[in-house]
Amino acid sequence: MQPETSAAALAIGAPEALHPLPGWLQAVADQPAYRWAVMGWRRAASNPGAWFDAAKADRVVAAWPKIFRLTEDRFHGKPFWLLKWQEITLRLLVGWKKPVEILDETTGEPRIAWVRIFRRLDLWIPRKNGKSEFLAGLGVLFFVLEKVHGAQGFVFGRDEKQGLVPFKKMKAIIENAKGVMIGPDGSRRVVNQAKSIFVPETNGLCELLSGKPDGKHGRSPTVIVGDEIHEWYSRDLSDTLREGTGTRLQPIELYASTAGIKTSRVGFEWFEESMEILEGVKDDPTTLIVFFGADQEDDWTDEEVWKKANPSIGMTPTWDYMRIEARKAKGKPALEAKFKCYHLNQWVDHLSSWIPLRAWKASARDLEGWKTQADRFQGRRCVGAADVSAVRDLTALVWLFEPEAPGGVWDLLPMFWVPEGTLVERQETDRRVNWQGWVDQGALRTMPGDVVDLRIVANAILDGMAMFEVTKLGFDAWGVSQLQIMLQEDGVAASIGDEPFMVNMRQGHRTLAEPTKEFERLVFQRLLDHAGHPVLTWMAQHCGVRFDANLNYVPDKGGSKDKIDGIMASVMATALTMGPPGDGPSVYEDRGILEIEVEEWRP
Repeated sequence: MQPETSAAALAIGAPEALHPLPGWLQAVADQPAYRWAVMGWRRAASNPGAWFDAAKADRVVAAWPKIFRLTEDRFHGKPFWLLKWQEITLRLLVGWKKPVEILDETTGEPRIAWVRIFRRLDLWIPRKNGKSEFLAGLGVLFFVLEKVHGAQGFVFGRDEKQGLVPFKKMKAIIENAKGVMIGPDGSRRVVNQAKSIFVPETNGLCELLSGKPDGKHGRSPTVIVGDEIHEWYSRDLSDTLREGTGTRLQPIELYASTAGIKTSRVGFEWFEESMEILEGVKDDPTTLIVFFGADQEDDWTDEEVWKKANPSIGMTPTWDYMRIEARKAKGKPALEAKFKCYHLNQWVDHLSSWIPLRAWKASARDLEGWKTQADRFQGRRCVGAADVSAVRDLTALVWLFEPEAPGGVWDLLPMFWVPEGTLVERQETDRRVNWQGWVDQGALRTMPGDVVDLRIVANAILDGMAMFEVTKLGFDAWGVSQLQIMLQEDGVAASIGDEPFMVNMRQGHRTLAEPTKEFERLVFQRLLDHAGHPVLTWMAQHCGVRFDANLNYVPDKGGSKDKIDGIMASVMATALTMGPPGDGPSVYEDRGILEIEVEEWRP
């Protein structure tokens, strides 16, 4: 029985004093991590005629662990006891109601219907906190247990593969739930299929969708489940589905995600919108924002900060796991950024600093060794990689020598050139860099004229091949065909047997993400001796990394005008020692000059 609503309440909304915080919310009201819950309560209370159905919330919370079972690992088959944050979220979703005027389905006369206030959930929480399991449970609650006749449910992610994660969890929860899939009389209440869930009693159908809006119009969703917003290419599908909810009295959209990279515009803009709703900047009382994360000024190594950002910590993730991951990340900016993103729910951007100078210098056995390096490598086995500049810029050639004993140190021999005619201009436009000093020391070579002379680079490669045992040559795929033609005309084979000798390498994440991590590992473990080469050291100091949606990273200079060609060539050389990237058949199956085709990086 719903309470009577006064005209005054309908007109101006019940005063906040009529909706004091309940005990379960008072218990966390002074905790910064649960500020979202208090804000959500107050925002719901501001709706005209708002009413909190405490009895309904109590019933749903009490029934949850009696019906639902957890589905994975050590939790499999155990009652799905709600954690504090999950219980609060559930109570807010199902408890808050408001009156809306509709036309009676039989008489056509106006009448009041009580509906849920919250029509959308935006859940932002770090990884491994039970997000997907909880999201799936909510999906089953609203799609199956509410018994809406003709209910339509839709589950999706960036693509079908990603959407399959919450969809499979929904099916697993249904299969393990008490009395949900099979009734007391043995009848099948729910039919799970590969890409759909069918409820015969209500003729309800829940479908797994691809992440594209094409062909998705005309639907009338009751429940929408969207996972990992931070990786989405577009919000067109969510918009299309929401536009179809107009006939439903109580549709609900359930979205969940961790943080990602800021250059993933869809995810970051959605997150900013969520924060605007939470702070009241954007007026949207129908969306419940649940956010757990660290503040920017928080110490990421502080375990109290971990606890604030991870409401399920201790159960999942475990304290041991968090401590191990934090130790791995300490002193390594790229891994620190991943830790902050995945485990503290902080959005990351381009890293302007990657390898600390102290770690870089510690990796060299002798910081002056570069001056006599080449003489020591006669006959050594190595790979070479060239990052050739466009017309007037700096060009890098790097030789990477295998350890002389298993598990030993790799040696790096870099060479750099600039057109001589650009040297004065460089000195004048960038006085921070001692270009002429490097030339005088022999660390930087000049080419006659104002443009890059590929003949000089080709001759240096030929000289290296005469001195060293070169097994492969790698080239930046951008504009190096003329250099390769020169080398072939000089008698350098494109392939040796079935193996390509000259390899074109695009500088994207698929090609260079793993080599970047390996290069980083060698530096931090002091297994890469760069001999203190001053130009390469300068590049290492300002080299950052660029992340993709999965937080893989590759060298990047960001908006800096400084050069990183030597670092990029070093990572390319590292890639040549690791074999082809990706899964499946080798990309080295075809003979001749090989170009590794990769996905372009998507901002």
